[in-house]
Amino acid sequence: MEVLKLSMSSLVIEGPVIKVGDNIDTDVIIPARYLVYTDPAILAKHAMEPLDPHFYENASRGVVLVAGRAFGMGSSREQAAIALKAAGVRAVLAESFARIFYRNAINNGLPVLVVPNVSREVNEGDFVKVNVSTGEVIVNNGQKVLRAKPITGMALEILISGGLLEYVKSRFNL
Repeated sequence: MEVLKLSMSSLVIEGPVIKVGDNIDTDVIIPARYLVYTDPAILAKHAMEPLDPHFYENASRGVVLVAGRAFGMGSSREQAAIALKAAGVRAVLAESFARIFYRNAINNGLPVLVVPNVSREVNEGDFVKVNVSTGEVIVNNGQKVLRAKPITGMALEILISGGLLEYVKSRFNL
């Protein structure tokens, strides 16, 4: 199974689903007591800890996180996206995102897509294949096909580069 396919015009991600609900705030994604750490590996071990103490073990195999409305609301901590990505989350599909979390995720190379009704259409343990640049979400090898708002332009270039820092380095030969 190929998990990640990159080109200069598309990004395809696949994996099993871990599902969470609505209004998952940044204190749930990475509790404030862990913000003293900067190492992504340490942050990863505490991702989603208040919701599921075993999240890290379950996500470390590489998963797609599916959520409802207002994912990433709360404080603007960049560590939330970093912790999820380092824990093994390949992408987050949600019905809506807090704007600052959405941008932090893109800037840290974590694909995030708005998918209408995703929390009703996709279940825990389903397998999804996501084409970030077209917005196509294939569930269980074609059992369902959902449409997300695609990520295009500079945001897609940032994701393909692995995040904003890598994008800037490549653009300016740093």
